[in-house]
Formats: sequence, structure tokens, C-alpha cells
Amino acid sequence: MAPAHAELEAHRALLTGLCYRMLGSIADADDAVQETMIRAYRGLAGFDGRSQLRTWLVRIATNVCLDELARRKKRVRPVDAYPPGTVDGELVSYERAHWLEPVPDASLDPVDRSIRRESVRLAFVAALQALPPRQRAVLLLAEVMGFSAAEVAETLELSVPAVNSALQRARATMREASAPHRDELSPEDEALLARYVDAFERFDVDALVATLRDDVKFSMPPYALWLEGPEAVRGWLHGRGSICRGSRLVPVSANGQPAFAQYHAGAPGEPHHAWGLVVLEVEDGRLSSWTTFLDVETLFPRFGLPLTL
Repeated sequence: MAPAHAELEAHRALLTGLCYRMLGSIADADDAVQETMIRAYRGLAGFDGRSQLRTWLVRIATNVCLDELARRKKRVRPVDAYPPGTVDGELVSYERAHWLEPVPDASLDPVDRSIRRESVRLAFVAALQALPPRQRAVLLLAEVMGFSAAEVAETLELSVPAVNSALQRARATMREASAPHRDELSPEDEALLARYVDAFERFDVDALVATLRDDVKFSMPPYALWLEGPEAVRGWLHGRGSICRGSRLVPVSANGQPAFAQYHAGAPGEPHHAWGLVVLEVEDGRLSSWTTFLDVETLFPRFGLPLTL
């Protein structure tokens, strides 16, 4: 008997995680999952149950993503695409489709999120985007979705030796590109984040800079400009970044990493307004990455966040 529509929908969150990793955008992932469901609904009569429903849907979703990637350029992070700038550098902005975007943890399947946390981190997803699309698919199907080499080969219409070769190359690339990570925050990490929030909301620049590693990377998509090192961040916060004085930070959950919704202070008597989604990376007791995504009108609703506070 063909599966009911509700059985297909039960896999939506898992498919969203796969499509996000493939495409680097939650908006694109939602579109790809919707197209997957449409193709699946149309093909229900031909589903004979010889494979698991999950496997069938993952195959459809993978090919939807490959079709999409054939039509557009890969998404990037400023730190991967451009050299570091200076505090007075030109603020060149690119359209939303140019940039890797964060994903709300709540959009992902709970099991997928807890078991495969590393594979949704910004650094990992950014490194994935550097792989050719089919290599990307091979890696995700084998290491995130748990497909056998034969299942990957059938999904992508490749030979098993071709799959194994692509997987070997993809793993080598990811080893070079992926940043160190920790699955769970330690009490010391939690204390560091508390100091960061306190310093940010008081706008104590010295205290903020004290939370940063010497090689910290600070970026603000959709701007291509990014800064490296605590002193560059200090200069930014004392200069153009001083408009953040009086901000409030609201904890959110993004990419399995510490994240906050930043709201700028309004005029006296007016509410704070959405400014950016801050995603942080903690490494060796300090912040190694500070990314503020400024596309609030797209991202805040997807994270269930109001535009005023």
C-alpha cells in the first residue's frame, strides 16, 4: 500500500537538514523540500516499498538539490571568499543569494540535530559548499544519511568505485577545511558567553575584546568586509560599530552553535529593533568566530523572532 501524505510529511525535518547542508540556505532548503514533497506525492503510486520510505525521499531530495545547484553559484562566507579588511574599509554588499545562511536548530530533525551536530556547523557547511555538488552529495549521503556505497551509487547513478573515490576526495577536502569544534559547551564556555553578553549589552569594548581569540574572525554578511584579530574588532566597535551601543541580545539556537538575536536601541520611548543574528564559535576558551547576519527581514521570521523588542 502506498504511504499516506502524513507519512511523507513526517520526514520533512530530516529532509530540511539534508537540503540545508547541500544548498547552504534555509530558504532554499525549504523550497527544495517542498519540491521533494510535490515529486513524492506525484510518484506515490509507483512507490513499491522495495526501499524504505526515508531512503526514497532522501534520493528525491538529493536530486532536487543537484538540479538547483546546476542553476546557480555556491554560497560563501566572507572569510572564505575575500581577504581580511580594515576598520575603515569599503562596505561592499552582495545580494542574499551570495551568502551562506544560518539555520534554526528547530528546523532540523531532533535525532539528526543531536547525532550529527558537527555537520550543520557554519564552518562545516561552508566547507561543504566548496565541494563539487556530486562530491557534496556523496559525502552527505554516506556520512550524514548513513547510505551504503551501493545506495549512494544507485541514488546518483554512479558506480560503487566512483562513489568510493568521490568520498575519499571529499573527506580529504573536509579534513583540511573544517574547524575544530566541541559538541557540547563546557561550564567554562557558558561562562565565557555570559561575559560576552554582559559586555555587549553594557558596550564595554575592553571586556568584549577580552573574550576573543588572537585569530578571531569578525564578519557581517551581506557585507564582504571582514576583520581579523581583537585589535581590528576593537577599532570597529569604537568606530562604525559604536551604533550597537545599547543593544540587547536574545539567546537563539542556530547551527548547533551559540547564537543571539541582536536588537538595536530605538529612540527614547521606542522599542528595540532587529539588527542582526549573531552566531559565535568557541575554541579553547575564547571566541574564534563572530558572524552577524544582517538580513533580519528574512532570518528573524524563520527563527520565530519579532522585528521589535
